[in-house]
Amino acid sequence: MKSKGAIRFFAIALAIVCLYQISFTFLSYRINKKAEAYANGNEELKQRYLDSVSTKSYFNILVKNYTYRDVKERELNLGLDLRGGMYVTMEVATDKLLKELSGNTNDAIFNQALDYAKKESTTSQIPFIDLFYNKILELKPDIKLGTYFANLGNTDISFNSSSEEVLVYLKGTLESALKVTYDILRTRIDKFGVSQPNVSPNFDKGRITLELPGIKDPSRVRRLLKGAAKLEFYTTYTIAELESVITEADKIVYNLEFGSDEKEDTKESKTDSSTNVKDTTSTASNSLDALMSGESTDSATTSSDSTSKEDEKKNKTTPLIEKLFAYGAPQDGNSPVIGYVRASDTAKINTYFQLDEIKEILPPDLKLAWSAKPIDEKQAADAYYLVALKTTNIEEEPAVLTGDVIVDAKRDVDPQSNAYVVSMRMNSEGAVRWAQITKDNIGKSVAVVLDGGVYSFPNVNQEITGGNSQISGNFTAEEASDLATILKAGKLPVELNVINEAVVGASMGQQSINQGLLSLIAGTIAVILFMIFYYAKSGWVATLALLANLFFIIGVLTSLQAALTLPGMAGIVLTLAMAVDANVLIFERIREELRTGKGIKLAIQEGYNHAMSSIIDANITTLLVAIILMVFGSGPIYGFAIVLFIGILTSLFSAILLSRLIYDWLLDRDKQVNFGTKLTSSLFLNFNYNFIGKRKLFYIISGVIITAGVISLATQGLNYGVEFRGGHEIIVESDNTMIASEARVVLSEALDGKPEVKTFGADNKLRILTDYKLGETDDAINQAKEIVVSTLSAKYGKIDVISSDTVSSTVASDIKSSALWTIVFSLLVIFLYVVLRFRRWQFALGALIALIHDVMLVLSIFSIFKDILPFSDFDQALVAAVLTVLGYSINDTVVVFDRIRESLRLNKYAPMMETINSAINTTLSRTVITSVTVLIVSLILFFFGGETIRGFSFAMIIGVISGTYSSIYIATPIAVDFHSKEQLAGKLSQPKVKQTVKA
Repeated sequence: MKSKGAIRFFAIALAIVCLYQISFTFLSYRINKKAEAYANGNEELKQRYLDSVSTKSYFNILVKNYTYRDVKERELNLGLDLRGGMYVTMEVATDKLLKELSGNTNDAIFNQALDYAKKESTTSQIPFIDLFYNKILELKPDIKLGTYFANLGNTDISFNSSSEEVLVYLKGTLESALKVTYDILRTRIDKFGVSQPNVSPNFDKGRITLELPGIKDPSRVRRLLKGAAKLEFYTTYTIAELESVITEADKIVYNLEFGSDEKEDTKESKTDSSTNVKDTTSTASNSLDALMSGESTDSATTSSDSTSKEDEKKNKTTPLIEKLFAYGAPQDGNSPVIGYVRASDTAKINTYFQLDEIKEILPPDLKLAWSAKPIDEKQAADAYYLVALKTTNIEEEPAVLTGDVIVDAKRDVDPQSNAYVVSMRMNSEGAVRWAQITKDNIGKSVAVVLDGGVYSFPNVNQEITGGNSQISGNFTAEEASDLATILKAGKLPVELNVINEAVVGASMGQQSINQGLLSLIAGTIAVILFMIFYYAKSGWVATLALLANLFFIIGVLTSLQAALTLPGMAGIVLTLAMAVDANVLIFERIREELRTGKGIKLAIQEGYNHAMSSIIDANITTLLVAIILMVFGSGPIYGFAIVLFIGILTSLFSAILLSRLIYDWLLDRDKQVNFGTKLTSSLFLNFNYNFIGKRKLFYIISGVIITAGVISLATQGLNYGVEFRGGHEIIVESDNTMIASEARVVLSEALDGKPEVKTFGADNKLRILTDYKLGETDDAINQAKEIVVSTLSAKYGKIDVISSDTVSSTVASDIKSSALWTIVFSLLVIFLYVVLRFRRWQFALGALIALIHDVMLVLSIFSIFKDILPFSDFDQALVAAVLTVLGYSINDTVVVFDRIRESLRLNKYAPMMETINSAINTTLSRTVITSVTVLIVSLILFFFGGETIRGFSFAMIIGVISGTYSSIYIATPIAVDFHSKEQLAGKLSQPKVKQTVKA
């Protein structure tokens, strides 16, 4: 083999890169284990430990230091189905945006067109604005859109603007609004503390998709995501003004947390408990004074090893102050900062200040707010400012000034500090009010607050006139640009609707990990054992290539930061099984060469050379399917496609190049090499079945099955999952056995309809499908969950929701349309590839009909048995399974066609029927062995992969059997039947004999 050195170098380099990438995952796992051991079940302590090491250096590669935060960002990214979390798709309320842009017109035609577009957009693929415009034209053909949208708020168009110009403006405004919304959501997501969040905009459809791993409070997330971006300016209190209040609050916290020293066994002590309450006022006051003067205090230090409450009581004499000033206190008494607080303590501080006893002593116009960003990204990345704001005591307008007065904002650079700032320009009303505010607060701070987070609190040195001001806040260039973008959008509020929401509980995520790992390990072991059994020593070579392939797949996934989902894990298992196909092709060709009497070295060389064409053709077709899945797919389909794409490329490298290097290494050292045992070497030899001659029988068999399936599809259809029909899917778990039929009865009345209730794997889990209040309110899924839990709890005891998903009719329509076009486009691309590769339309037609046959067979089975199979829901995972079946089937068909092409080239003048029959019999061993390996893995996925992918694996089992069958009994016979009799007889290939006439 040529270029051994280059291949060896590439393999080593790839292995080092993969090992480097995977090492972050192992290191992150070790750090988390240490945190768990330190916390001993206390989540607050665990988080504090992780916060403390967030800036600690763990790696030092060349000139780059990697902190725990860097390590966490580079670990293997697990999908929501493997670690729990929340998936949300939000859509711009285009109808309300158009209404706002029109100046809230009451025109009847406008509102009729708006209502029509809103209704039709739930099922139509036509953009909302085009639906609206088409209806306007239908109702009033001579209309000019400028008459609706030309107003003082939209200066880019006029009454004379053409409708086309207005359409461009409206679509551009919608895209701009979505861009601004995207920037706002990204900013907000950063505040959640979510590890590896994913926010993806779809500008064509006006949607934003968010994946938030680890989220436990979906309601809070929904409120924060849908809130309007709100800029406010507040005057502030100083820490000196609040010193006595903080001291008194600290005393209250101490007494509430640790109680008094009273003895409960005497009545007298109970009646005079006030004399036994420890007076911490002096201690707290001294502690705060010491902190502000820069001195250290022993009371501010907490021993992490304290285990008894009495020890904790002795150490924490000032519990509130210790948390407030974990990083010291302001040295300037005029500072509005009353706390430098660890991120892990912010919730506790919030709880303290919500206590009625403390609220009573606080000034009524005091409002506490956290800084929007950590104090210092490098030195105190886990700490935030707590700022004391002063409100106007007007509930509707607590701030002295709001962002409504901002007319322009841009990123700028402060000439003095050389830092990025945001420069703002206010309207005339805002300029007057701003001048008065700054005049009244010279020497004090004015806080700039966005969405409840304090960005800066500059000290006012003089009255600011003209309406120009700045926001500083240790911004990066991108952050300053983003904030300027948000502020400029103040005049264009965009409402968002939640159209798809899924929540996966942590327990279900862990169960998915366990099941996925079990199926991955079991599938890999099964394939390895089969290869060793069938190919003896060469099976070990295939095993090494297989394990290297698995290592490369994980390494590349990690380096690309692609999320590994449960379908993705299934994809790895199936990729390994299909990767065996390349080894099987090579080994079978080597066996053929050995039977002709060639030496082992020459047989290996010829085997690799002859198998290369089939391997390339087969993998390119599967690669095309993977690319189509990546382009059109989303969610589980996309995750599966990524793994399939990576797996195909790494499989080719491992099976072809690495295995060849191993053989060369063995042969150079005169090691014995064999390709089977006495039992397996003689299998499929001298096999001569008349496949083509029996084709009509199999046409009838396939025709009967598919006809029954078509009738079933026409009469009862498919059992569509929630993704394709819309609605709520709620999966619940109980400690007791739950009967689906009983649960359906009690839930029917509670959910105002007939929900679909099925057992989900074990008899203590149920899956409920309902359309309860779908589309009426964003909170419908939560209402449905509450009803399900309360209703089932009364019958079965404690009920836990382990997963939920809600899909609007709009999203369901889009997903269904996307799935259909994905299948159609896949068939078309495969057809064109076969035409170009084999230069005979008959072969392409045969392959296309065989693929349609396989799709119809899978759909028929799921339709006929829709009320019998508990996993018969047709969803995105099943679409991925169908497309994988297409990839596998065309893989098998192309291998057969490739051998037919080779045989026809070698036997130009022989009858085509005989040549084709011989080619099929020759490739039968490869067909059967590959099918067996994929079938074994599919069965393992079916039994051990968990309920989530059971339907997927069942479709794969049907598809593998159908694909193997169709490549032999459908694709090739169809290609034969569309050749002419002369072609089949080989007459067209006969050389013409030149006749000469003698004189």
